[in-house]
Amino acid sequence: MAQKQRTNQAITLKGSTALVTEFFEYGVNSILYQRGVYPSDDFRMVKKYGLPMLVTGDDNLKEYLSTILSQVQEWLLSSSINRLVLAIKSIETGETLERWQFDIHTDESAINNPSLPGGPKQQGKKKEKTEKEVQGEIREIMKQITSSVTFLPILEEECTFTLLAYTNDSSDVPIPATWGDADPHLIDRGKVEQVRLRSFSTNVHSLEAMVAYRVGE
Repeated sequence: MAQKQRTNQAITLKGSTALVTEFFEYGVNSILYQRGVYPSDDFRMVKKYGLPMLVTGDDNLKEYLSTILSQVQEWLLSSSINRLVLAIKSIETGETLERWQFDIHTDESAINNPSLPGGPKQQGKKKEKTEKEVQGEIREIMKQITSSVTFLPILEEECTFTLLAYTNDSSDVPIPATWGDADPHLIDRGKVEQVRLRSFSTNVHSLEAMVAYRVGE
């Protein structure tokens, strides 16, 4: 009986944060590979979400992503972050060619009023998701990222990328000294197309994804 109670518990804030952070890790790696920002030889294949995924073997890139995602994880735990953006830019011109945007919504009621095993059920309470269900939704987004090469323009020039984190407009949000205000790397109006991707949600966080890309003159 005790085992059944543990199995039926909702995904906690900590567990949800781990799922979202892990999604960003594999999602960013997949985008960088699929869009050819780094040489394909720099990546190795692993199995994740029931799919073959590619992750970087470049030590500098791994360290950079680890630093960024560690901070993102802290902001997720404190409900301080609402968007993460991966901008792909031309090295030659500095123009933004693609902008992958991930909007994060936090259900504060799920954090402040967690369900207790064996406790009374709340009226109108949404169905609790299992980790397996969440990973199934993430798998569908990963498939879209992989297939993005079929609708995104070929990046014919050498590119680099940057990650932007949008935090809540509050003085209480801790901002490390190594972080600061940055250009949003928007694509000029009239030269941009957008494609909305699938979304996923845990019992605490929901995430909506889209990609904007620059089109010809």
